[in-house]
Amino acid sequence: MTGCVFNIQKFSIHDGPGIRTTVFLKGCPLRCLWCHNPEGLSREREIEFEPTKCIGCRACEAACPRGCHSFDGEGRHLYDRTACTRCGACVTACLPGSLKNVGNEMTVDEVMKKVMADKIFYDTSGGGMTVSGGEPFFQPDFTLALLRAAKEEGLHTAAETSGFCSRETIRSALPLLDLFLFDYKATGDELHRKLTGVPQTPILSNLRALSEAGAKIVLRCPIIPGANDTQEHFAAIAALMETTPGIEHADLEPYHPLGTGKAPKIKQRFITS
Repeated sequence: MTGCVFNIQKFSIHDGPGIRTTVFLKGCPLRCLWCHNPEGLSREREIEFEPTKCIGCRACEAACPRGCHSFDGEGRHLYDRTACTRCGACVTACLPGSLKNVGNEMTVDEVMKKVMADKIFYDTSGGGMTVSGGEPFFQPDFTLALLRAAKEEGLHTAAETSGFCSRETIRSALPLLDLFLFDYKATGDELHRKLTGVPQTPILSNLRALSEAGAKIVLRCPIIPGANDTQEHFAAIAALMETTPGIEHADLEPYHPLGTGKAPKIKQRFITS
């Protein structure tokens, strides 16, 4: 079994207790307007293009079997993503690193080898492994297998999730997770659909199911100026904490614009320097 992983971040200190390694998996059913990991939206491997690093060597043009890379009369690098099959030949040929793969198929053993390299830090700090994304439960079988492997190694496990997944997946994850970092993005189904592209009802239903099963939960609440920074939303967060046993606390997370710089590198169909 393999999963598509786009980052393995060591020494994470904000994704659960202690020092942790966070495994970021590709694929997400939500389309949050403020997404700060746009490279995690697609399940498939993508190619990131950073025009400012291009030196015009044209090695990518020679390597690409589908003619996706070309240069105009002024030497500007043109990348036609509509014909790209993401074979990675251009990435291999690009010496300055203007082109990079985003996402690699990895086995559970390959991921765990990287995670376990820092076991001494987990043992001394009470840390462990966190799965994130994207949405980790968008790749349910791989995520569950990864969590199972982590528990076999005696690691503390956490998952950062939107909660938008099947009830069956939630039930399967329960015995494998010590902590759910559960997103609460908006108040009201209509606004939630507008801001994230998906309904809120199944998310709240999964949250209640976790609470009733005795799961430990931390609410993750991104606060976006002009979108959900309202008294109604803050009151709803407080009410949810009061009525949902298992929620240990809520993290109010300020907006940061990391995604705005990353999105153009992978999302535009044509990118020029």
